Order: sequence, then C-alpha cells, then structure tokens
Amino acid sequence: MKKPFKILDLYIIKKFLGTYFFAILLILAITVMFDINEKLDSFLKAPIHATIFDYFLNFLPYFANQFSPLFTFIACIFFTSKLADNSEIIAMLSSGVSFRRLMRPYIVSAAVIAALTWVLGAYIIPPANVKRIEYTNTYVKNKRVDYGSNIQMMVAPGEIAYMSRYDNTTRTGYRFSLDKFDGKRLVSRLTANTIRWDSLYHWQVRDYMIRDIDGIREHIKRGSRLDTMIPFEPRDFLISKNDQETLTSPQLQEYIARQKERGVANIEAFEIENERRYAMCAAAFILTVIGMTLSSKKVKGGMGINIGIGLVLSFSYILFMTVTSTFAISGYTSPFVAMWIPNMIYIVIAIILYRRASAG
Repeated sequence: MKKPFKILDLYIIKKFLGTYFFAILLILAITVMFDINEKLDSFLKAPIHATIFDYFLNFLPYFANQFSPLFTFIACIFFTSKLADNSEIIAMLSSGVSFRRLMRPYIVSAAVIAALTWVLGAYIIPPANVKRIEYTNTYVKNKRVDYGSNIQMMVAPGEIAYMSRYDNTTRTGYRFSLDKFDGKRLVSRLTANTIRWDSLYHWQVRDYMIRDIDGIREHIKRGSRLDTMIPFEPRDFLISKNDQETLTSPQLQEYIARQKERGVANIEAFEIENERRYAMCAAAFILTVIGMTLSSKKVKGGMGINIGIGLVLSFSYILFMTVTSTFAISGYTSPFVAMWIPNMIYIVIAIILYRRASAG
C-alpha cells in the first residue's frame, strides 16, 4: 500500500510546483509589459545593459517573492480544481486515501515554496535590491534621502552625538557635538564646525574643540583637524524608503537592535519587513490548506468558480496585510501584530474549511 501513496505524493507535488512556477512565469511576463509601458521614458534614458542586468534581472525575483502567497494560492486552486473536475480526487479518496493523507503532498509542496521564499527573501534578494533601487533612484525617481537636520542619537552607552545638518552628497555634517556622560555627569564634550564621514565609523572633524571636565576644572584642546572613530554612520540616521529591503535578515535584525539601543524611533518599516519575511513563509502553508479544501470537491460551475473564489481570497489577504502594515507604521499596533493578524484570521478560515472538507 505504501508504493502507490509515494507515486501519488510525487504526482501531486509535481503538479503543484509545476503550476506554481508556471503561474509565476505567466504573471511576470504580464508584469514586465506593464512595467515597460509605465517606465518607458526612463528605460530609454538608461543604458540597455543597466536596464536588463541592474533592474529587470533583480526586479523579477523581487516581484515574484513579494507575491509568492498569491502564486501559491492560485497554483493550488487551479490544479486541485482540475483534479476534482476530472474526478481524480474522488478516485483517490475512494481508493482508501484519507483526506488527511491526501493533504500531505500539499504540505510538502508548501514547505518547498516556504523554504524557497525564505532563502530568497532573507539572503539573495536584499543584495540584489541594492542595484535595483540604485537604478530607480538614478533613472526613474530618486527616493534616496541625502539630507538631514537636527540629528541627535546615542552612538554608544553614555555618548550623545548631535548635528544641526548633514549633507550626504558631500558626506559632511555641520555644527557637530559629541557629549560623553558618566551617569548623569558630563565628562567630555567635543564640538566642531564640520565633520566628514570617511568609511565605516571613521570621521574627520574640523575646527574642533574638546572640553574634558574634571570636577570644577576643565581641560580644553583645540585643533583644525582630527581623525576619530565614532560608532555611527549616515545610514543610521538617513533612512530612505525601501532601505529595509536591501538588508539580509541577519543584517536587518542587527540594525533593528542597534537602532533601538540608540533610541531611534523611525524603524517601524524595518521591523515590519523582518516580521513580513516570517509571515510570508507561514502564509504558504495557510493558503495551501485553504486552496486545497476549497477546490477539492467537484462543483457544478466547474473550476472557474473555485478560481474566482481563490483570487478574491488571495487578493484580500495581500490587501489585508498592506492595511495592517499601515497601522504599524502609524503606531496603532506593533509590527509583529500587524504582520501576523492576517495569518491568524486565515488560519481560522483554513481550519473551518479543512474540517468541512474532511467531514464531507
């Protein structure tokens, strides 16, 4: 009895994954045509090799991974409806295969998709996004933040840095100060007319003055130029839209932890991105169960009805996740809650549909 089940598993897995990748290729082809039509003027200005290798070669995996739950759901609904329409599901169940057992290859397929989604989203796509975003900033629309004002942050325990203005095009900050505290007592203060970022944590201060405070005594040192190490860099305070998409998951988690220690407030987008990557993997399993249970029975209207229901549910899932992420950015809820509310609701839907399908 085990051998037919293995053949059945491979048959379903092959159908599921084959339909999934076919759906991706089909929708990507349509997306490319719309994207070319929308950005045609920008593409004509840019070098053709940059458009192909820096933009499209990185945009297509990014888009496919962003909408992986949609492709998973569509694939599951489509090929399962086809199996049901051909009475193959009925034949499988009549041969002694339980509904629970029939679900196993679906879960295996969802695990493959979830693993692929995680590896791409956490490690491969973020470095590729650097080139894609740089291309769009250069040739389409510049969304890079190059200026900041009234910047204040804790760069290390007991060390507070301040700049009245920073210009990233020249890597120069103006009216800089660095205060060092021992508890609540100020022990040192560095002020400079300008400060220039070199690389990593290396900064060069110009026209500076250092006041070392020892009780009621002060030791003052002045100079025209000083190379120093200050543990912060422009990306810590100049946060552009979509910066979170350029960080791998380890880098993203390290960045969030570091910014929280420094008291930086506007990191919700980074926290949302971190939670979204986990939620997307869980969505592969949830939407697979919903898709399978919805389309496992033959209906009078054919598979068109199932596909229509599937599209409504999948798009509502993506819309729901977009709305809840807006709540997190606005501060109405935490990023974790925002990203996992859609999954929690759809888990309930999946359980209800599964019980109904297995009971029938």
